[in-house]
Amino acid sequence: MSAESPGQNEHYLRVFRRRFREWRGHRPFWAGLFTLLGGIPIVYFPYASFKLGAMTLALSTTTGAGALIIGILLMTLGLTMWFQPLVRIFAGIAAILLALVSIPIANFGGFAIGFLFSLIGGALSISWAPGTPAEELPAERARNTKPAYANDPTPTTVDANGGRNSAG
Repeated sequence: MSAESPGQNEHYLRVFRRRFREWRGHRPFWAGLFTLLGGIPIVYFPYASFKLGAMTLALSTTTGAGALIIGILLMTLGLTMWFQPLVRIFAGIAAILLALVSIPIANFGGFAIGFLFSLIGGALSISWAPGTPAEELPAERARNTKPAYANDPTPTTVDANGGRNSAG
């Protein structure tokens, strides 16, 4: 081990954390997570049965198939936001529409838990924009420091009268 190769001494969890952080920074991670988590209660509650002592409480409704479709679509849209960030606008709009449709179809949108998570995830997906890499910023600033007409020797650029041609 030499002093010039510090990467070999790093712990594998630190490397994994750094790679995950970099992967997470290039996509709407939180939007996908909220949308994915919003689909789970929408799918779960229509098929769940709760035990209260000797009594079983079932939330089975006639719209169980609709809740299943909405929940699976929301989970798929959450994964799409992670692995296809270019379609984030479509996925966000579809997640918001499915969250709104889940209110009358899937037990008030998974008792408002799935509805709120999906709505927040869709809004985050629509509002997310990819960042600019840090190494491009100084070169771009150096290029844009002086205006394009600064090297033009003609005096007409000083008195152009707002760009209008007037004959009188």
